[in-house]
Amino acid sequence: MKNTSQQYDAIISICRDLFTKKTKDYGTAWRILRLPSLTDQIYIKAQRIRSLQENEVRKVDEDETSEFIGIINYCIMALIQIEKGIADQPDLNYDEAVGLYDAKIALTKQLMEDKNHDYGEAWRDMRVSSLTDLILQKLLRVKQIEDNKGKTLVSEGIDANYQDMINYSVFALIHMGLSERK
Repeated sequence: MKNTSQQYDAIISICRDLFTKKTKDYGTAWRILRLPSLTDQIYIKAQRIRSLQENEVRKVDEDETSEFIGIINYCIMALIQIEKGIADQPDLNYDEAVGLYDAKIALTKQLMEDKNHDYGEAWRDMRVSSLTDLILQKLLRVKQIEDNKGKTLVSEGIDANYQDMINYSVFALIHMGLSERK
């Protein structure tokens, strides 16, 4: 499990670096996005990953890495939106945005560690394609919860689904060797 924690941190470091650079370039323009818009952005990325995994011919010479990183960062933005609400204008400065990013990742990593303890690192025996399918399933659940105006009868909320998508994406990137490339 110690290795998983270090690999997780290496992946998140790459994601966080991209987030901070984009925050410097664009500010926090994403603060105006409603949750369904963020969900749709994540869905597009997950669908592209699945397409890349299924198609033998690629028109663009890229692998799934950047899309999994995008899923992680968009999910963190969604978790921030759940906490802060949607803004009419970008309202977070750089330090606030990065602080919220770090806080959301800390909670999500703790969830991963708790589940990893209980499941015995079962994800290590999974295929990247299965992790992609689980992300797509979570996205369909989130879309249904959004269509239900956030109400669920017995299910976990939207935030838990975003956290699971982050963790599945990290697992996929670990399988793909990204944590060793840092």
